Amino acid sequence: MSRHAAVQRPRPARHSRRLRTHGALRGVALVVAAVLVFGASGVAAVAAKLNGNMDKVDVSALVNPMPSQNTEPDPDDPNAGQAVNLLILGSDQRDGENAEIGGDDEGMRSDTTMVLHISADRSRVELVSIPRDSLVEIPSCTMTNGKTTKATRAMFNSAFASGWDNGGDMESAAACTINTVQHNTGLTINHFVVVDFAGFQQMVDAIGGVPMCIPTPMFSPDAGLALSPGFQTLNGTTALAYARARKGQGVGDGSDTNRIGNQQKLMAAMVREVLSRDVLTNPQKLISFLSAATSSLTTDTAMSIPNMTGLAYNLRDIDSGNITFMTIPFAPAKSDRNRVEWTAEADVVWSNMVNDLPALGEAPAAPTPDAPVEPPVTQAPVETTAPSAPAATQPPPEVPTPVETKEAGKEAFSVDDTTDVC
Repeated sequence: MSRHAAVQRPRPARHSRRLRTHGALRGVALVVAAVLVFGASGVAAVAAKLNGNMDKVDVSALVNPMPSQNTEPDPDDPNAGQAVNLLILGSDQRDGENAEIGGDDEGMRSDTTMVLHISADRSRVELVSIPRDSLVEIPSCTMTNGKTTKATRAMFNSAFASGWDNGGDMESAAACTINTVQHNTGLTINHFVVVDFAGFQQMVDAIGGVPMCIPTPMFSPDAGLALSPGFQTLNGTTALAYARARKGQGVGDGSDTNRIGNQQKLMAAMVREVLSRDVLTNPQKLISFLSAATSSLTTDTAMSIPNMTGLAYNLRDIDSGNITFMTIPFAPAKSDRNRVEWTAEADVVWSNMVNDLPALGEAPAAPTPDAPVEPPVTQAPVETTAPSAPAATQPPPEVPTPVETKEAGKEAFSVDDTTDVC
């Protein structure tokens, strides 16, 4: 944890600590907003349009089964009473419109991977980033064309690439990634979404940009990023460059693990902006944002607007302080110092999520009102002799109030926490 001597910029009064939904968390945003649209206007055609925007792929036959509770689903919320795990993938697709943004290249890779855990009681949302350079066990994967890969130990993001290279489609790539996550964590992945370059830009532009504090100059020619220090509103193009940049002035050391922190800060800022701009309660803004969001996603066939509205409704009162961003604990790999491996602390995080406990463990209990309070220690005043003629003095300089910050990518932080000061 770090502390910086700076005056904290006050939050706009319209930003409420109480989140009405978990909306801006990328793919889940479309679900939350849809609930509000349907509840307010009853326009079922909007649901059909938004649901039709998404590319759907069926991975059910390719994903290895995990233990289930075999409970009778609630028709209003099929996931009622159960935790939900959503796998979010940012694809490094380089064809069509994406080639114009990131450069033309063959194949497809997962550039960003996050596991979004929603607690069974709908009181917590935890988003855990997985470094793509993590050395993990990749299980045998079956492709849509019948090919089967061998189990191996390799970089995490090679699971997606292997599925795409051997199967030639999103179903194979996504299913192999899901199998890899489940095999190494014990979690059951209920749904997945894939967001590409172009779609991410559209989502940012749909909310009018993302205000962020840029504490130092950031310049990365490779990513096309050039930012001056201070409060900036990033449009879609700049936000994507910020999320993709790995090396350059004020950017980091060129590692993927450093970039993860910037991506988490950007997503947290998107959550705050969606709330502050009333995107979820303004029909015109809402439909514009949802149109951009849904058109950018590839999802599993089970993740439809009608099926997820119950889940979204039950998250309407979640506290923003209970939306947590973190990176799975890791250390340099013993076999290759240019790669990383998960530590024993990572096992605890995954185990807690499997058991639907807070990922970082239970927070320490607050002191009870009946606890005895020690009286303050007082000291007798010390007599001093005042000077006969007080010298003229200048008023003491104002000392900036220290602001406690969290280091994104290395420390867990919530939407309420400060990660940078300007």
